[in-house]
Amino acid sequence: MRVLIVTYAEKTHYLHMVSMAWALAAAGHEVRVASQPALADTITASGLTAVPVGEDHQLLEMAQAIARENPQAFNMGPSFGGLERPRTTWERERGVYEALVPYYLKIANNPSFVDGLVDFARHWRPDLVLWEQMSYAGAVAARAVGAAHARVLWSPDFLGRQREMFLELREEQPEDQRVDPLGEWLAGELERHGLDFDEQVVTGQFTIDPTPAGARLPLKLHTVPVRYVPYNGVAVVPDWLREPPARPRVCVTMGLSRRRYTGHDGFPVSGLKAFADLDIEVVTTLIPIPGEETAEVPANTRVVDFVPMHALLPTCDAVVHYGGSGTWMAAMLHGVPQLLVPQSGDTFIKAEHMERYGSGLVVPADEADDETLRAALVRLLEEPSFRQSAARLREEVLAVPSPGELVPTLEKLTAEYRTSTETS
Repeated sequence: MRVLIVTYAEKTHYLHMVSMAWALAAAGHEVRVASQPALADTITASGLTAVPVGEDHQLLEMAQAIARENPQAFNMGPSFGGLERPRTTWERERGVYEALVPYYLKIANNPSFVDGLVDFARHWRPDLVLWEQMSYAGAVAARAVGAAHARVLWSPDFLGRQREMFLELREEQPEDQRVDPLGEWLAGELERHGLDFDEQVVTGQFTIDPTPAGARLPLKLHTVPVRYVPYNGVAVVPDWLREPPARPRVCVTMGLSRRRYTGHDGFPVSGLKAFADLDIEVVTTLIPIPGEETAEVPANTRVVDFVPMHALLPTCDAVVHYGGSGTWMAAMLHGVPQLLVPQSGDTFIKAEHMERYGSGLVVPADEADDETLRAALVRLLEEPSFRQSAARLREEVLAVPSPGELVPTLEKLTAEYRTSTETS
């Protein structure tokens, strides 16, 4: 069958989809990856065939302008709650969409991207479209050709839960006040191509979810679990990583996504002094934040520009991070205890999962002073229960079907959901 992978041009989101694309190609299926032109080199570097469509989005430029005006702006994004469904209001959930749709989703899925994707789909006639969870253009293209289609998550399904809460609250409103910014935008995109809107354009016909069972949000959706298989992009294992560490090794990373938008990691290099007196080796990718021109790096710290998490984390005794999905999932896969410093978005869901499972500790960003961070890391390293719980979590992760093992399921679901009579 022909499989079209769709993502707007966001590198870290795409990297989560690569192992699934490889598995489908290895099983003999034709695979193409469609995105805006800016991602083409990243796609081809992963060994897959790129289809550039439309014009590049302007999210990066917009975010950089915001960061210049207010360096703390990216610490103040909305929280999507924890593992339990949060108590909320119609005003809040409507407000989330009134901000998210015009200032993010419509920009990421700009009209030229949607139109170019529909044109390519009508030319290539995919049987299955797998779209990144914010790349709704993929659902529109699938609808245009009757292809089966699924969302591919890179995090707990906070968007699915937000949609569920929004629709329930919307039904309680007077009929003349039942606005739907997301549905109305997507209905307009579909109408331009002679198509009608329904909720599957928002949720997919099914959802591929790489999160472990304990972090999977209970939703009324068809969810297909898959094991997370890391891909960090083009990477080289450095010489020093081949030597076993002489002391407990701790990775301190805030990921790569934020740096692209703000020029820094949101965690000061000077914050590493919290661990300076510990008999450990710290490996970090941090760069100075604004105003931190000459931050002193402790003697027990190795600063690197980049190191692939799938190569580094198996050598680590703990990892300190803000809750980025790639680090969170890779640490679970390798059984590494985690110290999370959540700030916003879905990071509180991940933090609560770690804490409940006993495989990590949480220090909210607004409480992350040197003393608190140091005490939490010492606990993580010295109390064996964290390592034991992380090992149990690793076994749970490994029990989930790998991307290769999932391919027969995708073949069956494609036959079930595809409405086009054409076959490839």
